[in-house]
Amino acid sequence: MLTATFPYRDNHLALALPIWRKLAESGNREVLAEYLTMMALGADALEAMPAEQLQQAIGFTAASVADGTPEHAELAPRVDVRDDLPHIKAPTLVISTTQDRFTSTRLHRQLADTIPGAQLVEIHTGHLPMVERPEEWQKLITTFLARHSA
Repeated sequence: MLTATFPYRDNHLALALPIWRKLAESGNREVLAEYLTMMALGADALEAMPAEQLQQAIGFTAASVADGTPEHAELAPRVDVRDDLPHIKAPTLVISTTQDRFTSTRLHRQLADTIPGAQLVEIHTGHLPMVERPEEWQKLITTFLARHSA
């Protein structure tokens, strides 16, 4: 199961990830949380939030920033697994998040096109379908697993 992921750093990620890293390194968790909330949620989910709920989401994000966040943001731009993808033998589901501001549907399609036999499905969310549409996301996964279980 690959959800909202990427095979390599494209130019969009080359711009977005250093901002994430610099904000994480700054120690200002609230500004980092504002950026991550803006980037992680799809436009529909973000715009549907009343101001109070948006502030709660930012507060939750600020409180849950992991200690290794700067390192995560520093590592992500160096990832390039394109040469490995054609060798994957396991049944693979690529879940493309169509409102994702971090990873593009173009990168999601590239994963699905390069992994032999991979199935591509779309979900109309930002980077975090497990937050925006958890039941729909779970159904995509469980349906795929049921189809491929022994």
